[in-house]
Amino acid sequence: MKAKSSRRLFLKKSAAITLSAPLVMSLEEYALAEQTPSPAPAKAAVPSVSPMPNGTIGKIKISRLICGGNLISGYAHSRDLIYVSPLLTHYFTDDKILETWSLCEQHGVNTMILFPADKRAAGLYEKYRTAGGRIQYLAQISPGKDDLRSPVKQAKDAGAVGAFLLGNLSDAWTRDGDVNLIGELLSNIKDQGLISGVAGHELRTVMAVEKAGFAPDFYMKTLHENNYWSKRRPDQMKEVIDNYAIDNYWCADPIETIAYMSELKRPWIAYKVLAAGAIPPRAGLGHAFQNGADFAAVGMFDFQIAENVALTHEVVRATQNREREWYA
Repeated sequence: MKAKSSRRLFLKKSAAITLSAPLVMSLEEYALAEQTPSPAPAKAAVPSVSPMPNGTIGKIKISRLICGGNLISGYAHSRDLIYVSPLLTHYFTDDKILETWSLCEQHGVNTMILFPADKRAAGLYEKYRTAGGRIQYLAQISPGKDDLRSPVKQAKDAGAVGAFLLGNLSDAWTRDGDVNLIGELLSNIKDQGLISGVAGHELRTVMAVEKAGFAPDFYMKTLHENNYWSKRRPDQMKEVIDNYAIDNYWCADPIETIAYMSELKRPWIAYKVLAAGAIPPRAGLGHAFQNGADFAAVGMFDFQIAENVALTHEVVRATQNREREWYA
């Protein structure tokens, strides 16, 4: 009798756990739940048959999909998971980084983001180019306010085709009232023969640079639906989204960004389009290109490249007649 009672209690507890599980599922678990598993084994990645859609900034031809540089340099927006950045540094060995760049090229991704201040990554890039690799890079630079020349020269010497101010700094300098320093940096970048850009998480950064008349060759601005999850689980996820709606992970002003950029006749690279891995690639890339981005910078593991390239082909093809003109 005691055994039967224990079994009934176990089943009752199990049922309760099953019913309550959706209430505590993580963002990652929701993303996995939305994806339909393939019944067949995954095929090995092969180069895309059709050419990657490209645009041009200045005189530089750039693939619509750009490989982000955070993962390769061991940086990750990991929220409260303290092991993620060390995990990345262990995964991205020298050989894995070279392999990732090679896969990008095979699939038509001809541009990536790189931190020239990361000596390891810069050294590997030199090795990659010496061995015949052709992928080009835009340098993400983080100068001090007292030296706006050395980081630009460093980027040029390390083979960059363009450079842009790190978004965190662009936002901070704008908040500090030092937009004039952004203008000076852009001039230094152009003097080195590189295409020049400004990145920003905050729309007011872009607006301030435009108001000052500095005319960068391109902008990088975050874009994605910051209520992506709340629309799907409004009763359970709103609090989570509110807590994470900060510029490190979520685009705080997507509607305003789309509206402002629709009138801005300057190339736009959207970044954080997947909200640091919280939004599925199809949804994130589709939203970015449909709403006016000319390019999308996405941090990618080697095993994600083929899928992201295929999705880029698909969504760019479907948005050729979008409302905002393609400015690159």
